[in-house]
Amino acid sequence: MDHNPDDERQVADERRSLLGLAAMALIVGAATGCVGAIFRLLLVRADGLRDEMIAWAHGHAIWGFLTVVGACAVATLVAAWMVRQFSPHASGSGIPHVEAVLREEIPPAPFGLVPVKFFGGILAIGSGLALGREGPTVQMGAGIAVFAARLCRLCWADARVLLAAGAGAGLATAFNAPIAGLVFVLEELVQRFEHRVAVAALAALATAIPVARLLLGDAPDFEVAPLSYPRAESAPLFLALGGVAGLLAVAYNRTLLATIAVRDRFGRLPIELRAGLIGASVGILAWFAPELVGGGDQITQRALIGHENAGILGFAFLIRFGLGALSYAAGTPGGLFAPLLVLGAQSGLLFGEACRVALPALSIQPEAFALVGMAALFTGVVRAPVTGIVLVAEMTGNVTMLLPMLGACFMAMLLPMLLGNAPIYDSLREHTLRLERQIRQR
Repeated sequence: MDHNPDDERQVADERRSLLGLAAMALIVGAATGCVGAIFRLLLVRADGLRDEMIAWAHGHAIWGFLTVVGACAVATLVAAWMVRQFSPHASGSGIPHVEAVLREEIPPAPFGLVPVKFFGGILAIGSGLALGREGPTVQMGAGIAVFAARLCRLCWADARVLLAAGAGAGLATAFNAPIAGLVFVLEELVQRFEHRVAVAALAALATAIPVARLLLGDAPDFEVAPLSYPRAESAPLFLALGGVAGLLAVAYNRTLLATIAVRDRFGRLPIELRAGLIGASVGILAWFAPELVGGGDQITQRALIGHENAGILGFAFLIRFGLGALSYAAGTPGGLFAPLLVLGAQSGLLFGEACRVALPALSIQPEAFALVGMAALFTGVVRAPVTGIVLVAEMTGNVTMLLPMLGACFMAMLLPMLLGNAPIYDSLREHTLRLERQIRQR
């Protein structure tokens, strides 16, 4: 059998390219894990400083109140100013921007996006905005990958693969969830299985998580008491929970987009002023209910252990529902995943408590519904069910609820599709493309 020398050279070149790409992904993953871990540690410190400030301020009456409101307003204003001044695409989650770059709809942002996302995210989330850490870490991981690709003068095909791998490492670092990072790349970012992308993502995750765990530890993000496998009779209840989550997802997507539209109508006001007003309103809430502001991990944890009064829980859910949309409209760096997990846990716990009262014979564990609700609401909003299921399983270290999560995510994905509601990142990507057109027109 004759061998074509050109074909053999092409195969050899492809193998060398893949090997080089894997080596670069290892480096990008380690850098992303380090940056993401430091980002998380600083966010914890910022939350602690905010709580200390509020505790101090309560001993100083009106001046303390003004201090809290002013500090939150200034921090949010500065974060918005950094975005406008240095990197407009650092606004919001960043995941829609990464997806648009991967689809070649817009060019990659300059490396200046990474420090803006880092420090702006600390200011915004630290001030109490209900935003997640994963959006900044995903976009920073992608930014580090783009920088490495430009440094090594990679072609776009290889740069695209490295970008996706860096973004996956960013998500994994944000939640200490390596498998979810891989699934997120394939299911949400590129939306198909590509061997080169999978290899690069695996390489990035193989270094990102060990580096991050050196700084953060290796325990799951949430502690969950042992949950028994649900009885077969409870299966319809989890399907019903998925239906409720699907309807809540539609309401959340519409509320978020409507809030952004209202913000855009006040385009004559400087973005810093709009962000400052939102920050001030969050500061007022922080004065009266400091436990309800910020990323919300502590709220999710309380829901997962079932330590919530039903009346207070319902009120807190409504507050967080509106606060999430309002916070995103500030235009500062910050993601959607973590606030969604809060709402999913709260709504699931409420549903579980109602089922326990209505059906005492089933021996229902409401906290199991809280866990399933996290995956269901995530699926309804984002339409990435496998990512949601794996993410929640890794964050809680629990696998007994996998089957209920499958049923709930099925319903949570079905209803929004039947109602014609687009996945939130598709809608936000369109907003990102409009922003790109405005930047080019300046």
